[in-house]
Amino acid sequence: MGIIVGLPCSGGSEKDLQLNFGKVMAQQTEMRAPFLPAEWYPQSGVQLTWPHAGTDWAYMLDEVQECFVNIANEIAKRELLLIVTPEPEEVKKQIAATVNMENVRFLKCGTNDTWARDHGGITVFDQGEPVVYDFVFNGWGMKFAANLDNLVTRNLSVQGTFADGVQVINMQPFVLEGGSIESDGKGTLLTTVECLSSQNRNEYLQKEELEAYLKDVFGFERILWLENGYLAGDDTDSHIDTLARFCSEDTIAYVQCKDESDEHFEELQAMEQELQAFRQADGKPYRLIALPMADPVEWEGERLPATYANFLIINGAVLLPYYKSPKDELAKKALQQAFPEREIIGINCLPLIKQHGSLHCVTMQYPEGVVSIDN
Repeated sequence: MGIIVGLPCSGGSEKDLQLNFGKVMAQQTEMRAPFLPAEWYPQSGVQLTWPHAGTDWAYMLDEVQECFVNIANEIAKRELLLIVTPEPEEVKKQIAATVNMENVRFLKCGTNDTWARDHGGITVFDQGEPVVYDFVFNGWGMKFAANLDNLVTRNLSVQGTFADGVQVINMQPFVLEGGSIESDGKGTLLTTVECLSSQNRNEYLQKEELEAYLKDVFGFERILWLENGYLAGDDTDSHIDTLARFCSEDTIAYVQCKDESDEHFEELQAMEQELQAFRQADGKPYRLIALPMADPVEWEGERLPATYANFLIINGAVLLPYYKSPKDELAKKALQQAFPEREIIGINCLPLIKQHGSLHCVTMQYPEGVVSIDN
């Protein structure tokens, strides 16, 4: 292993560590060209953290569990599905009739919520060997309780989820959610200023320090910062996976708003102009694929963050959130341009947006070679 990043120095408090983070990083980091694989890299499995009565889903548990069963069914047809839950036997009853159980592994673990994208481990490759980074998850800037979810990756490691030789690295005190970063697998990061520079995450770091840290631990050569773009009802401070996504090294799919009466119009138009100005490493413009702005969905007087950008790439397919709208098929047609060799599968995600997330938000993929095949 060539990376030891963000680990406390002996004798120092967490506050001291935060105040001296740049110095600590310089003292403890030995870099050997890590890289963050793109989501289309071959996968060894996908994690779902299952909803239960002890989560915010309690009032609509049957509805959201049906959505999770549909997601689980599509994943388990193609690769290993890791289900994190405090009640494995109960989840087995829910999925046994429809899901390929030979491709399902249960991991018993206490959880606060279901957003695996943000509390799941993030895999990098260091000299060809996979390493799982375990960043701090603090409920999107301490908005919600996350004490149990922050321990999930550690618990998976203890239970032997990861293959022999795959190290799990404690990245504290750095706060980072998987939904806030998009990698092209070739050294470019796409992210938003709004999220990574927000309060209660890493406010002790300036933007330049954030950029230096991300380049060091992920091996990025370039960072494309979006300064515009948001969705009403979003709790994440504009996660990139709700707005714009890499589909290949040269292609970005993004949410386009053409309706001048929509509250998102000015922000998303400005974001579109930023994307048009971005260049690939070789200086060429990106191929941009516009996804329709989802029709407004309201729940209890609040607009919900419906977005077609929150798709999940898995082995051989792309799972696309649907919202029971005519625009669902338009989004599918657009995304098929980005993934001509993959099946595009729509899944009704109206239940998910009632808790302000969607399909990509409840999943975390692990690249080939990360998940143990022996358990």
